[in-house]
Amino acid sequence: MSGARPEVTSVIIEADGGSRGNPGPAAYGAVVKDADTGQVLAEDGTTIGVASNNVAEYRGLIAGLTMAQTVAPDADIEVRMDSKLVVEQMSGNWKIRHRDMRPLALEANALAPFGTTYTWVPREQNKHADRLANEALDGKRSGITWHTGEEPGGESTAVDVDEPDSAVEQVESPGSRGWSPPGEPVTTLVLVRHGATSLTAEKRFSGGLASSNPGLTDDGRAQVREVAEWLAPIGEAVEVVVTSPVRRTRESAEILAERLGVRLVEEPGFAEMEFGTWDGMTFDEVRDQRPDEIESWLGSLDIAPGGGESFREVEKRVLDGLSRVLETYAGKTVVVVGHVTPIKVMVSHAVDAPLTSLFRMELSTASVSVVSFFGDPGSDDIRASLRLYNAQPPGAGQMLDPQRW
Repeated sequence: MSGARPEVTSVIIEADGGSRGNPGPAAYGAVVKDADTGQVLAEDGTTIGVASNNVAEYRGLIAGLTMAQTVAPDADIEVRMDSKLVVEQMSGNWKIRHRDMRPLALEANALAPFGTTYTWVPREQNKHADRLANEALDGKRSGITWHTGEEPGGESTAVDVDEPDSAVEQVESPGSRGWSPPGEPVTTLVLVRHGATSLTAEKRFSGGLASSNPGLTDDGRAQVREVAEWLAPIGEAVEVVVTSPVRRTRESAEILAERLGVRLVEEPGFAEMEFGTWDGMTFDEVRDQRPDEIESWLGSLDIAPGGGESFREVEKRVLDGLSRVLETYAGKTVVVVGHVTPIKVMVSHAVDAPLTSLFRMELSTASVSVVSFFGDPGSDDIRASLRLYNAQPPGAGQMLDPQRW
């Protein structure tokens, strides 16, 4: 079709960030360009409140990757930055020791498609992104500009969007929802759902210790090994792997603990919901054989399957376990290996959502979610920030059939 914009097959992301005070007022800049033509496809310069240079640089990377997903979702990506730290950490060459960097690196990894490359460039070759960050700090711009011109020399349509670059930025912006995280997170939890079993592959109810308790399949172990490699750059920062005592989580946790080089402990509060007489059955089988039971269960958080647990009972058990972990590992990064229901309970609790929000969340096997908790774990004033949800290592989506997640 005449005048149609050619498909972009390869993009370059230039990203930067800066802080006037380190930490101090901070902003990032990011630009996405067609690698073949040099055309600017999108650019963003946005302030992020008070932060360090490194945090601002990571935010620039995340903004660039997010824009690339929109303007060229199937394109190959090369990231160019003048931050040696970010480039080496994202390339897997340097460990990520600082607690502020870990959730940001995980968020960036989740956005970066398989095969993304990272290149260090001198500052003078990163002037575009640097300019965007400084314009944001000077109050001259805020948000994304999308460029939709058909050719590099032609006219373009720019749309300014004044919005945070991520859920984390919005939560951490001064005045947002009436609070700001008070300094360093007390504990950061990297929540990993166990790998696939024969029952998850067939979408069957699979409960905790009182159930048939299947182990991981070969595919499930491969999934968890992918996650272990993905998390390896933050291994030095991880204090411990905490696992549900159920067989499939224990097997997943052993793979992770060995790769990360940390000890493994059990937390019984994180065991999966008990489904009682439904265990091993599919939803359709329960609906056909026990229609009254499942209708009552779906209509109330307080009703349990025969011999099983209600959602309210699971919530109390999981949150009691969460309190123990927050008190025991205050100020640490902890990998928690759990199940779909307990992880959803912790996430809904973190974002102050009703328990019914569990029914509106998807959580894949061997997925990673990250929550940071702020404040005194022994008080009622502890706050949380959801940093990442249901993310998988680049390439993991091609490893297994999505029907089996």
